[in-house]
Amino acid sequence: MTPSAEDLAALIRSRAGDTPVRIGLVLGSGLGGLAAEVEGIAIPYADLPGFPHAGVSGHNPNLHVGLLEGVRVAAFGGRAHYYESGNPAAMRLPLEVLRALGAEAVILTNAAGSLRSDMPPGSVMLLSDHINMAGANPLIGEPTDARFVPLTDAHDPALRARLRAAAAAEDVHLHEGVYVWWSGPSFETPAEIRMLRGFGADAVGMSTVPEVILARFLGLRVAALSVVTNMAAGLSDEAISHEHTKAMAPLGAAKLGRVLRRMLRDMA
Repeated sequence: MTPSAEDLAALIRSRAGDTPVRIGLVLGSGLGGLAAEVEGIAIPYADLPGFPHAGVSGHNPNLHVGLLEGVRVAAFGGRAHYYESGNPAAMRLPLEVLRALGAEAVILTNAAGSLRSDMPPGSVMLLSDHINMAGANPLIGEPTDARFVPLTDAHDPALRARLRAAAAAEDVHLHEGVYVWWSGPSFETPAEIRMLRGFGADAVGMSTVPEVILARFLGLRVAALSVVTNMAAGLSDEAISHEHTKAMAPLGAAKLGRVLRRMLRDMA
């Protein structure tokens, strides 16, 4: 039987100390290096029943709890994806644990494909909104009326303002746009990308939206950022693959790390 979020939070506190966490970080494909910079302890997901297994290469399957730029954080070095199991609520327990550790907000990151010519690989995009094209929702089956979560301001305006200010202070050009969740694991076709551009999407990826919905359900404020690793299908001659995603992620990860660090310094 999987332990409760409170039980897992107690286990984590026994290793990392009782000081409450202020903010959570969920780090996407090729972006987990920032977690290793947390001054504290790394707890393997394997020690936390119900946490995602190391099912996707390029992820760091550890929970890092400690200080980053003077702020107590819990950094998830990887996430579970819908395409791994068909369960859109796979990150519910980790986010419940984050809340139990005291966090009031979470910053989500991902690797994404760009649908805009002015946003090439290496760019960083702040999500202004999202489109759920996966046909799934992590709250299906939730028995209470809390499942009817409003998403008008799902991407928290105050957190987004902090991230914009941090990017400006670090002289990082921060794009903003709409992210569309594609279920994966196959990439999109050129025809599908043309459709998504017509819908108003700016970037496409295989994660994040379920966590946004779950975070709001749990009362966590949330903001999300994409590191652009490729142009979407049909928009360039580059070959799209997961290996390409992992190889290109560091181009934007350095910028992303500077923005997140500056935001935390300003919070400290």
